[in-house]
Amino acid sequence: MAGLRRRLVKRRIRIRRTRGRRLRRALVVLLALLANLVGAAVVAYHLTKIPEPHPETAMQSTVFVDDHGDYLGRRGPVDRQEVPLSQVPRYVQEAVIAAENRSFRTDTGISPKAIARAAWATVSGGDRQGGSTITQQYVKNALLSPEQTLSRKAREALISIKLDRTRSKDEILQGYLNTVYFGRGAAGIQSAARNYFGVDAKDLTVSQGAALASVINIPSYYEKAGSDPKVTAKLVDRWEWVLDAMADSGAITSAQRAGARFPAFRFYPPGDTDGQRQYLIDAAASEAADRLGITEDQLARGGYTVRTTFDLTAQDATAELAADGTGKKTGEKTGEKTAEEKAAEAKAGGKKQAEVTTTGDVRVHTAVVALVPGDGAVRVLYGGADYASQPFNDARDGAVEAGTALQPFSGMKLLAPLTDLTRTAAPTPLRLASAYATAAAHGVYATPYTVAKITRAGRTLYEAHPRTRTAMTRADAGMVAKFLYGRSDAPLATQTGAAGLRTLWQTTYDEHLTLTVALFAEHPAKGKKAALPAPLPYTAGSRSLSVAEGVWSKIVGTAEGHDPAAEPNPGLPTGQTKPILATR
Repeated sequence: MAGLRRRLVKRRIRIRRTRGRRLRRALVVLLALLANLVGAAVVAYHLTKIPEPHPETAMQSTVFVDDHGDYLGRRGPVDRQEVPLSQVPRYVQEAVIAAENRSFRTDTGISPKAIARAAWATVSGGDRQGGSTITQQYVKNALLSPEQTLSRKAREALISIKLDRTRSKDEILQGYLNTVYFGRGAAGIQSAARNYFGVDAKDLTVSQGAALASVINIPSYYEKAGSDPKVTAKLVDRWEWVLDAMADSGAITSAQRAGARFPAFRFYPPGDTDGQRQYLIDAAASEAADRLGITEDQLARGGYTVRTTFDLTAQDATAELAADGTGKKTGEKTGEKTAEEKAAEAKAGGKKQAEVTTTGDVRVHTAVVALVPGDGAVRVLYGGADYASQPFNDARDGAVEAGTALQPFSGMKLLAPLTDLTRTAAPTPLRLASAYATAAAHGVYATPYTVAKITRAGRTLYEAHPRTRTAMTRADAGMVAKFLYGRSDAPLATQTGAAGLRTLWQTTYDEHLTLTVALFAEHPAKGKKAALPAPLPYTAGSRSLSVAEGVWSKIVGTAEGHDPAAEPNPGLPTGQTKPILATR
């Protein structure tokens, strides 16, 4: 026992004597390890390059709006449009910061706590952790893959730090706001503003901005707000939390906070948009691509805003008026004609509508074109009842037998581009409307156009100007007007024409507007059997008149008391007044 005690005492003495040396060695090893880690981090930092954004995050959609700026539709693989930060109100920026990363303006681009939490969750197999800084979210969503691995998380941190040191906070916030997903298919603040509230990002209110910021947390869940009471209630709680944070930070005033009301969301999911608007988008997309010298695919992915010449209110009214039988199958009518049918027959130039026996279903097509004489802006282009079932645009591309619709131009010397008009058996409704618009503008032909302006990221890339030329003499234009006014007691020039019983045309014009309605019928194709022309039903005349009068009234009625005579129009001949629709 004594020997064992002596050995233990000697060992303790030796340990005490060497403790300092061993501590120094351990410290050296620790410092060396730390130095290596720091060195590796420094090397990794310098070797790390900020990658280019993913191709899909660089893609944008092109948005189409009508003449008033009302949303018409979009084209493109991703519902996203970039906007400069200057077009996002400051309070909207602060709402996103309050919801996602309140230290954004002062942090270094990373959150060590969030990184440690995510790393531990990965190692331990726990739930995935998020809550990174705005910079990290931007890096993850736009520059890296979303996979949850330690190596990707480390790379995310390095890129975030480097991004924060080499880019301004505004640049990072702009990139984030243009790529973050808001639900409802919207990537970026501009598309989100349209999809949730029907406005541009620059027009968002404090309440709307706070609501969008609140959605970012769980976009696939909150996108149903406005239609699902439970989701809406939960989002309201988060919205209140965001507004409170904004008020505490001074981003909004106490009065703004007190006056905030939860905004009304657009209904979701949206209804079918294939019906009418795709006809308009087709026409405008083709023209816009041509004006920019690019393909339609490049246009769709380019993030442009195309302001069209269309009037959606008038277009919708046209669709409603033309819906009765348009594009629908209906049995042909036989028997005694009513007084209404006889009046329609008289309107058609006295043509005898022979009674026809029902030989099968008949599909009645209606095409409507409204444009501005001397300018060429197309306000209405109704080419079919439903794009999904008939993508072909009857108004723009359909060849409809003219018959007596061309009678006023007979024997007249027409110049290009109307030279061969009277030799064209079946012009398109758009071309016939252009010819009458030329007469309305005292012989000045204006090339029809559907695109008024193209912008991208706030820059104007194209702006339309009337392209005019003389296509008939002023005297001949006067003869057309005399011919039309002489055949009608109406205060407007009106021509009703037909090609037998197969087609019916009606054109009405004055110096401000030209409106053409064309009706034709067919037996729909069945199997291998092609579609065949069919006689129009007796109601065609009354339908044509109803559509023409209703559309004319709707368009002119939207002028809101404008006196067109008080405003000269450089696109028209001297003395001619400005078209009503061009004053808006």
